[in-house]
Amino acid sequence: MELFYNILLFLITIVGGSIPLWYSSWSEKQMKYLLAFSGAYLLSITMLHLIPESVEHVGFTAGMYMLLGFFLQQILQKFTHGVEHGHSHVGEQHHHFPIVSLFIGMALHAFAEGIPLGATYHDNNTVPSLYLAIALHKLPEAMLIVSLLVHNRKTKAQSIFWLALFALLTPVSSMLTHYIGANMEQFATALPYVIAVVTGSFLHIGTTIFFESGTGSHDMSWRKWVIISVGIGLALLSIMNQSHEHVHVH
Repeated sequence: MELFYNILLFLITIVGGSIPLWYSSWSEKQMKYLLAFSGAYLLSITMLHLIPESVEHVGFTAGMYMLLGFFLQQILQKFTHGVEHGHSHVGEQHHHFPIVSLFIGMALHAFAEGIPLGATYHDNNTVPSLYLAIALHKLPEAMLIVSLLVHNRKTKAQSIFWLALFALLTPVSSMLTHYIGANMEQFATALPYVIAVVTGSFLHIGTTIFFESGTGSHDMSWRKWVIISVGIGLALLSIMNQSHEHVHVH
């Protein structure tokens, strides 16, 4: 299943990311709806699965590593310019957008995203839930990257090349984590701490998307509330079997 999930994640990123190349009428409003849904689901999965798993593996100090990840993500934004939570910066004032800086930052972000996907968890629902969360999150990411490439006068062939490279990073990171963790005891021991750091970065991304989903006065339309509620509801479905199993055990 690991290989299947990673191939599916790669294809979803490629197909979603290429939308701006063929569908020019995609609007900023549609993007905000997609961001609201993906952000709600990612934040919910982080709270429902990754945080409990991190505490289970690392213990009380998990919070310290999450805090570190939260602020490392803030630093990483210096390179990504906020693309991972929906900032496009497409406009006349950003005509000479630093594509190299952006791609380095997004490459680090994409590689970090793959680390939790290659781990083993107490709850069997964690891995498929995480893959779905990352896939939904990568859709707007990939679309914004391609939009910026097109805006910086890159050809379709060049844009697809960089999109494919970006789409590969998370699956490759997941596979490396899975196989190295299975064969190197030291790496396997350190992995829960690394995942706790990545969990902190997911908290940063999810909460930032929430704050930016509203207006300047932090108001949100009823449509966005419905979309966010659907995202949270879908995440809650992923713990229904988990709750049943816990009751059965006790």
